[in-house]
Amino acid sequence: METIGSDLAEMQRTPLAPSHVAAIREAGREVNYAAGKLLVRPGDPVDRFVYIEEGEIEVLNPFTGKRLLPATLGPTQFLGEISFLSGGNWSFQLRAARDTRMIEVPRAQMLQLMAHIPEMSDIIITVFAARRRWQLESSKNSLVLLGEEVDRNVRRIAAFASRNRIAYTSLALGSAEAKTVAPERPAVIFGRDLVVTDPTPEKIARLLGFNRDFVDNETVDMLIVGAGPAGVSAGVYAAPRAWRRWLSKIPRSAARPAHRAVSKTTWASQQAYRARTLSGAEVQAMKFGTRFAMPLRVDRLEWHQDGLFSATFDNGQTVRAHAVVVATGVQYRRLPIERLAEFEGSGIYYAATENEARFCRDGEVVVIGGGNSAGQAAMFLSRVARHVRLLVRGKSLANSMSNYLSTRLDADPAISIEYGAQVVQLHGKDQLEAVTVRQEGKEDVRIPARGMFVMVGAAPNTGWLADLVQLDDKGFVLTGASAHVESPYGTSCPGIFAVGDVRAGSVKRVASSVGEGSVVISKVWEHVNRGKT
Repeated sequence: METIGSDLAEMQRTPLAPSHVAAIREAGREVNYAAGKLLVRPGDPVDRFVYIEEGEIEVLNPFTGKRLLPATLGPTQFLGEISFLSGGNWSFQLRAARDTRMIEVPRAQMLQLMAHIPEMSDIIITVFAARRRWQLESSKNSLVLLGEEVDRNVRRIAAFASRNRIAYTSLALGSAEAKTVAPERPAVIFGRDLVVTDPTPEKIARLLGFNRDFVDNETVDMLIVGAGPAGVSAGVYAAPRAWRRWLSKIPRSAARPAHRAVSKTTWASQQAYRARTLSGAEVQAMKFGTRFAMPLRVDRLEWHQDGLFSATFDNGQTVRAHAVVVATGVQYRRLPIERLAEFEGSGIYYAATENEARFCRDGEVVVIGGGNSAGQAAMFLSRVARHVRLLVRGKSLANSMSNYLSTRLDADPAISIEYGAQVVQLHGKDQLEAVTVRQEGKEDVRIPARGMFVMVGAAPNTGWLADLVQLDDKGFVLTGASAHVESPYGTSCPGIFAVGDVRAGSVKRVASSVGEGSVVISKVWEHVNRGKT
């Protein structure tokens, strides 16, 4: 979503129109803060929208207490960040630089106001997005990771943050900068006072306000499982309709929290919030009330005699739904090697990005696979690793990789291709140090490896569906004519729809997934409405 925001310097003086300000004054209340008063700290809930009438607000470095930015916020500007839309927590620390008078509007009422006045909403969201982009591009963040280079848990937090476009700063253990923020031990720190010494993605998500509590056994109209391109697209097109249905039942002046009514209608549950830039589509979905909960998995889906489905999450809680949209995509195939899980995130990876590559600098790297993804990973890693071994189980790349890519691999002196080869054993204590390779006609050999990248394809993420829907022989969900139903996205079980890569016969491309997520919603609402009549 940060890509929809302009440069922060440009956006920080974008004013709201007089009519917008008048609406904010009518919905909010006047609040005065004396110079030196802290308004918010990292971890505080973003529970209000703040418009500055008079005075000056400065952004502080939470570790030093000094001003973080030379520029300040003044009259006609407003406080807030993108987490305002989802009900998350503040990542900034703000203080009144001098006596300041502001208008504060509770988040619920402000979201309702933004739905009524789209021009105002566009300005606010664009500024929030610009602020998020500045955080991602800056090295001065409230979330600090210490010892990522030596601690597996901290490294997993870095991967989680990178996948979800969460701004953070990583400091090497023992460095001068690290000594200024915490004791010399691996940890995750949020705003100086919140130190997590045994971090997990769940703990960090809750700290940042992403892993929101919800009512156990809550009933919603629609449950969207998966938040990739197809799932987010479905959330975008489902939420505005839910919003309109709710608004038609109340007067515009009502002060009830509109976002809660909408969120009871649409819930997007994360199977894997994979690496991608947060998009304007997600912003729109949050704006209209779709809730994103991460990291959260659906372990089991059941159908009940009353026509409702119940989904059980990995935390034991459940949600009931009139309809379910399956948009879980595919998951990486894992190799049957002992200690594989032990080294995942600490030498064994399923993606080759800058985040993983930095741990392989000047070392030996192994890439497993014979497809284009494996070839591309080998080419990318050869820029930082001393040597890359591409292990291929087959005898040739002719049928699995493009000729252009295989030719480039052969020409790169930093890459060697070994055919008929596979890894049979992993070695290391806390970090992968070496692997044993078995190659046809040769003795097993142990080679050093700072990283092993597994690129052997992906399987549909459908195990949680049990036997509710028909699958093809590869585990993809059958839909449309293949499932003997009219809707091209309907499954053999009425009320369950499948879109994106998880659907048998789909085009495995982002654009196609986005299209399917948007188109399926009309059929989903038809099913929901029939069940309620």
